[in-house]
Amino acid sequence: MSAIRTELDDQVLTITLDRPDQLNAFTVSMGEELIEAFDDASENDAVRAVIVTGAGRAFCAGMDLSGPGNVFGLDETMSPTLADLQQQPDDPMLLRGVRDKGGLLTLAIFRCKKPVIAAVNGPAVGVGATMTLAMDVRFASDRARFGFVFGKIGIVPDACSSWFLPKVVGLPKALEWVYSGEIIPASEAHRCGLVSEVLPADELLARAHRYAHVLVHERSPVSVALTRQMMYRLSSMPDPWQAHLVETMGEFHTSQHDGREGVRAFLEKRPPQFAERASRMPDFYPWWLGPA
Repeated sequence: MSAIRTELDDQVLTITLDRPDQLNAFTVSMGEELIEAFDDASENDAVRAVIVTGAGRAFCAGMDLSGPGNVFGLDETMSPTLADLQQQPDDPMLLRGVRDKGGLLTLAIFRCKKPVIAAVNGPAVGVGATMTLAMDVRFASDRARFGFVFGKIGIVPDACSSWFLPKVVGLPKALEWVYSGEIIPASEAHRCGLVSEVLPADELLARAHRYAHVLVHERSPVSVALTRQMMYRLSSMPDPWQAHLVETMGEFHTSQHDGREGVRAFLEKRPPQFAERASRMPDFYPWWLGPA
């Protein structure tokens, strides 16, 4: 049975976590469905932006801890080493039985070429909170709550949050939230920069769609895809040299394609008609993988 619902309208894909009776608690199958949805959206030119929200009164209550065996979906018969993961991360046994399921999801969100907007409609706890960190913009209902509660059950943060969370709210605040495991109200999340806006529950999705529609109708899909990866990947470089190189290539390409149309539209005082598609990226993309 599907754990998510998807709806495509006006080039905006809305993904709804759909286990409302379980407060949309995360399962291995939910993770697999989400990864497939993000990978498909990344290459589908009919999708220009993605919104993620939850059904019912919660966004996601974290990992479903009620299942049999290892509740995190891990194979306890295996004895992996860090070297194993570094040398053969995509080995099927490691992929299925060892690698963090929330991390596999956030890596799918991270590599997506489309902007991703979280519409956090209610409690977001554990992986329910950390999965949103790889999303570009987080809008929250005034009913939303966030909890990085891993320490309370004796585990470590998941979903690549040790990389994302300090970048979003700063290292001291990230440590405070993870150490305490306390539930964070939407107002505090907004004050600390975790969410961009807090809205009444009945206005949340409309606000997310207004934001998405600007990206759909007023932005170049290739420009957005390049910008998304540039910001995430180049901001972690030790100096600006690599950013200069990639920005040079990006400017050289876009100035001759959608950028040319954008300049013409600006001068003619009309909306631009961008023609490029994210399924056909410039030759230098993905630059972080090195020469093809």
